[in-house]
Amino acid sequence: MDSYLIQVNGHGDHAPMLDVHLKSTGNTVSPGKVKGRKPRWAVRASEMSKKTFNPVRAIVDNMKVEPNPKKAMISLSLGDPTVFGNLPTNDEVTRAVKEVLDSGQHNGYAPSVGYQSCREAVSAYYNCPEAPLKAQDVILTSGCSQAIELALAVLANPGQNILVPRPGFSLYKTLALSMGIEVKLYNLLPEKAWEIDLEHLESLVDEKTACLIVNNPSNPCGSVFSKSHLQEILAVASRQCVPILADEIYGDMVFADCKYEPIATLSTNVPILSCGGLAKRWLVPGWRMGWILIHDRRDIFGNEIRDGLLRLSQRILGPCTIVQGALERILHRTPAEFYHNTLSILKSNADLCYAALSAIPGLQPVRPAGAMYLMVEIEMEHFPEFENDVEFTERLISEQSVFCLPATCFEYPNFFRVVITVPEEMILEACSRIQEFCEMHYQGAEGAQDLECDK
Repeated sequence: MDSYLIQVNGHGDHAPMLDVHLKSTGNTVSPGKVKGRKPRWAVRASEMSKKTFNPVRAIVDNMKVEPNPKKAMISLSLGDPTVFGNLPTNDEVTRAVKEVLDSGQHNGYAPSVGYQSCREAVSAYYNCPEAPLKAQDVILTSGCSQAIELALAVLANPGQNILVPRPGFSLYKTLALSMGIEVKLYNLLPEKAWEIDLEHLESLVDEKTACLIVNNPSNPCGSVFSKSHLQEILAVASRQCVPILADEIYGDMVFADCKYEPIATLSTNVPILSCGGLAKRWLVPGWRMGWILIHDRRDIFGNEIRDGLLRLSQRILGPCTIVQGALERILHRTPAEFYHNTLSILKSNADLCYAALSAIPGLQPVRPAGAMYLMVEIEMEHFPEFENDVEFTERLISEQSVFCLPATCFEYPNFFRVVITVPEEMILEACSRIQEFCEMHYQGAEGAQDLECDK
């Protein structure tokens, strides 16, 4: 028998080499039929793939509607701040990546959890006395989406359930169902600036609840929770002994009259996995750089969750090394003026959009406090020719060439979501067309009642 051993080498920022053991027995497998198996083609999609369902795509792809050819299309649907070119990232950010690329020193594999120096840079950026962080508390990921996926995968088993906001980002449900995890939706309250219905939330907890997802600032709502409300959420999690998965990709992307509080800074006993990344604050979603911050003051996660995250990260061997190489400079050298200018544009657009839509009969926008979105209620009783928000938004496309996402995509019917990252003139034109559309179809109380009787 021949034996071969390949030694493991590597330390610091360099990934280990192969740890492979090969043994040769001298026996060979003869080609041909395997005993008891009749060869035949039987290639089928996996159960995981069959369970993977994106409600946004399912709804949008079934909207068989053409825009009005006489009007240029205005899309207020995609949460990508780079689409129209009016929100470029900062020159310091692009220079950092160019220099790393030119150096040729980050073209190989990194450790699956990220370079040690990059983990140190992230921990230093977010470390504070209220929520201390060290490099070992940081897992780098391929975007915030993968951070959420890893956090869910390490916290929940098939057959368990997670608590998800309604309305909420559709990816939570997409990932959970593909893993065989049940989703329980807790309500947000539009009349309270989308605060959580805490009584409803707590009523959903049972012995199979694996974690609570808290998205703040919110997609799709554009809401930002107050310190007191976050403390109330933590009180529920503490009473029920449920860990929190905090989706904070829009952290610090809040308007000047509001304050963002990372939920971990308010917790001393609830363990939290906080997911974030470069995508939104630095306006580079395509660079796919995210992270998980492990906050565990009472050592409730212990080594088990940390080891689990390490093993899960090894499935794709970490995020882009070029962006990792630039990460410290991006985090620590981006000028404050850049963040201020971005938020000024978003706040101005939000105010314009809110004011314009508030003046339209039949619509009730909810004022946002951050992120990149605004939610609008459709008073469906005044638009009786439409069955729901999907039909409303379909007709808005076909008549006015304005595309807003129906909030059914976020499990919240009879609302629609507006993205506020588009140029100002486009916001104004879109709102003007929405007003024209609503004036065309709006029915007062009497008219709506007559139309219902005619059906």
